[in-house]
Amino acid sequence: MAVYERIAEDLRGPIRAGEMKPGDRLPTETALATRYGKSVPTIRQALGLLQAEGLIEKIHGRGNFVRRPRKLVQRSNLRHQWEKDRARQPDDIRARTGATEHDTGLQVDDLLFFAKYQEIRANSDLAAAFGVDEGTPLLERIYRTRYRIEDAPFSLVHSYIVSDLIAGNPDLSDETKEPWPGGTQNQLFTVGIELSRIEERITARPASAEEAEELALPPGTSVILLRKTSFDTTGRPVEISDVTNPGDRTEMLFTTHLERW
Repeated sequence: MAVYERIAEDLRGPIRAGEMKPGDRLPTETALATRYGKSVPTIRQALGLLQAEGLIEKIHGRGNFVRRPRKLVQRSNLRHQWEKDRARQPDDIRARTGATEHDTGLQVDDLLFFAKYQEIRANSDLAAAFGVDEGTPLLERIYRTRYRIEDAPFSLVHSYIVSDLIAGNPDLSDETKEPWPGGTQNQLFTVGIELSRIEERITARPASAEEAEELALPPGTSVILLRKTSFDTTGRPVEISDVTNPGDRTEMLFTTHLERW
């Protein structure tokens, strides 16, 4: 075991044992170098290892701190039927809770929500996914939701709908109407669209620098990419969401009900 790994192991013990609490500040790099009789670069290697494990975080100008565990998001495929069951409920019922609350166990007042809408033209990827021509007008909806006591969103969401599909309800193109009680399934219901199936394709890759910064990821953490395609009762794709999920706080749960023999 390398010297920096032994130092990291020594620091790791009190954190995992709970002797150092989330938010506690570690000794300075200079103080640790003196304690272990090693150089500051060696100490930085040890601290970098703990950062990569998500045990500590370095705050510029302040030092290294025991990292506060992020709120776990458990995304289940059963959420889609839950959302459909609520899509035709009265406003007051739909407003009580949404998909994020469902996935985190939090309440509406625990969350901060941001939405931005813009019209774009379908690129080759989205055109193929929707079965439309390149350049077709789409409404892009960008969503960020975070826990009030945390500094990063649960995920990065980009949702797309063919603009002509929702032209019958101008409210669906108005970002000030967000957060929309009942979410996308209720929005589509207002223009006469019922969903019959949802397909979710999941991949993973290293986070980009921009993603790591916005999601406050420990170094080396991957992101889980989810493309959700919603189909109406005619089999037509009516909404596509690209969701970038942080690998350190996201759990995907899939439940498959099997028919009995």
